[in-house]
Amino acid sequence: MKQVVQNYKSGELALLDVPTPAVKPGGVLVRTVFSLISTGTELMKVSEASKSLVGKAKARPDQVAKVVQSVATNGLAATYRKVSSKLDSYTPLGYSLCGVVEEVGAGIDDVAVGDLVACAGNEHALHAELNWVPKNLYVKVPAGVDPRHAAFGTVGAIAMQGVRRGEPQLGDLALVIGLGLIGQLVVQLLVASGVRVVGVDPDPSRCELAERLGALVAGHPDAGVVDTAVDELSGGHGVDQVYLAAGGSSNGPVELAAKLARDRGTVVDIGKCSLDLPWNAYYEKELDVRFSRSYGPGRYDPSYELEGRDYPIGYVRWTERRNIECFLDLAARGRIDVEPLVSHVAEFAEAAETYRALEAGELKAVAVLFSYDAAGPAAAETVTEIATAESAVLRVPVSATGQSGPRRGWQRRSGELRLGFIGAGNYASSMLLPHLAEREDVRLSHVVTTSALSAANARRKFGFAEASTELDDVLANDDVDAVFVVTRHSSHAELTARALRAGKAVFVEKPLALSEAELATVLDAITESGNDRLQVGFNRRFAPLLRQARAQFGPRVGPATVRYLVNAGRLDGGSWYNRSDREGTRFAGEGGHFIDTVSWLLGADPTSVYACATPGNADLQAVLRYPDGSTATITYATSGSTGFAKETLDLVADQKVLRLDDFVRASVYARKRWATPLLPRGRDKGQRAELDAFLGAVATGAPMPVPVDSLVSTTLATLAVERSLGAGVPVRLERPAPAATETTTETSTETSTEASPVAP
Repeated sequence: MKQVVQNYKSGELALLDVPTPAVKPGGVLVRTVFSLISTGTELMKVSEASKSLVGKAKARPDQVAKVVQSVATNGLAATYRKVSSKLDSYTPLGYSLCGVVEEVGAGIDDVAVGDLVACAGNEHALHAELNWVPKNLYVKVPAGVDPRHAAFGTVGAIAMQGVRRGEPQLGDLALVIGLGLIGQLVVQLLVASGVRVVGVDPDPSRCELAERLGALVAGHPDAGVVDTAVDELSGGHGVDQVYLAAGGSSNGPVELAAKLARDRGTVVDIGKCSLDLPWNAYYEKELDVRFSRSYGPGRYDPSYELEGRDYPIGYVRWTERRNIECFLDLAARGRIDVEPLVSHVAEFAEAAETYRALEAGELKAVAVLFSYDAAGPAAAETVTEIATAESAVLRVPVSATGQSGPRRGWQRRSGELRLGFIGAGNYASSMLLPHLAEREDVRLSHVVTTSALSAANARRKFGFAEASTELDDVLANDDVDAVFVVTRHSSHAELTARALRAGKAVFVEKPLALSEAELATVLDAITESGNDRLQVGFNRRFAPLLRQARAQFGPRVGPATVRYLVNAGRLDGGSWYNRSDREGTRFAGEGGHFIDTVSWLLGADPTSVYACATPGNADLQAVLRYPDGSTATITYATSGSTGFAKETLDLVADQKVLRLDDFVRASVYARKRWATPLLPRGRDKGQRAELDAFLGAVATGAPMPVPVDSLVSTTLATLAVERSLGAGVPVRLERPAPAATETTTETSTETSTEASPVAP
């Protein structure tokens, strides 16, 4: 299918061929009939992408701060790869459309194939021929609403949420600053609410349009006509509310708002304009400044937008979906008229040229629609019928179990290795795929992602032969030798088990599992298929610096003491790592790295775990015991300084000390001291060497780099940390039985400090 995309690095706009989105449970596949260009938000994004790197940095200082922090934490080389990968990617455009339901996912019963729906979301209502849209981001279009007008549903909800934030009352006087698309809709919504409206915009044609749509007066901010009108209409008191629907870097709108608002009036920011508030003016009038967040309550909440969990109407009357429904209802009853706002309708095939004309100022428009005439005969027939009559977890694939038969051995591969990727996010694109793409003995055969554009990006950047959104395209593909699972944590165990049953060698990023039950599922797949070709992305044991330090330390005779400080730092509030209910705790996701590193250094697997933590488990300590009496304390802290190294490790034994400083410097204190140079070459945490070891084992049939028993022990130890925190006692580690045996064996609470070691 076709989709409009932009390369943020070069600014290039293109109509790109991308895979068709998969139909997942909890949503519908929609074939677009009309999509709307937001001439404010989208053109700002298009313009920003056309700037130089310095210009982009000035436009997004928040992102610059993240880059600086990443350099301090991960090193310059890793940060450069990460930023370059993100910049040199196609990004989608669009967030408001109307289309026809083409396929219905499991759990959806409020619409059927052929229904006309309005859709929202900058990840789900894109300028594309097909979109997968979750339940709370689509609304069935009421009878009599033109599909062109229904495409305004999302921007209508933005305007409506802004008006709701202002809390207007009958007879109020409101000032709308900025009469672009959102401003014109705000004018109409206010008029429909019984509010008298005055508009401000430097464009005379937009002022004239606002007056046609119900504004009493609209004029240039410097002409004086607006000041006079406000004075006369308010009896000299000023307006009750000011709605800022303007963009740009000028501070004029907020200054004008303070000038024309009444004492204790309300100022609502809907657009994205400069907000350098003149303190005296706002203080003297005690103005109430409010922000309107996009379409309404539910926006940016994954549980609402992606999982379909609605808010009870008794607590949240107007959600983003209800705002869209309300706007379409007003349009159906003739209380809102968007037809005068439609300045231009372009064929979808002309999308790139249309954006170029808008950015260059050659096309003057309030609202521009893309028409998808090639939407297919069924869709066209549905839309025609509606207009005529009323105007007078990824699709679940077939199970791979048994497709390849039990694999009781592994044959040496001849020629290049054919790899499939499930997931191609930031980590895969910056730390794994660059290493694989440069290898002559590897063929990147197929990439599967939940987003069609992500798959297309991976294919373009790394040379995948095929890209899609269908899981079976990798799992059931006999031409794929090994599968990389690089998805979110909650899917690792299931996807790993499926890939093993399909007879593939599997590289899965940590963690392997988030529970003992999930781990048992993986072990069951190994038992039934006879396929144990599994590697988990515990890369630190492959780091060249750490391997060099261990070699310099030499053989160990007596028990060791290890201290490992992980200065993890705090996460952004919106990070999916914070979704512990679905993706596991932060330590469950990352802690295996550190446990595996310690176990490799000590040459054994832990036998028990005891953990304690500060309130809220913000900072925790896990003490691990090993068969020879060695102990390791892993401190995982989020409250430390960002200026301090992320990982420091000390190993003490036999009158010697090994010291690792964040993978940039290592030293060994013994009879003869050894240390790496003071000037580090950059952090190498072992990803390349880890991939070399995995691919070598797959190609030759040699044992996997890390035995399955060790992977299981590390996973159990990681899970035992949370169990110990809850019970307040040490936890002995026992390997769970495969799920097929219907035996429940979990980590158990210790009654003594002795335990049998897990076989290495």
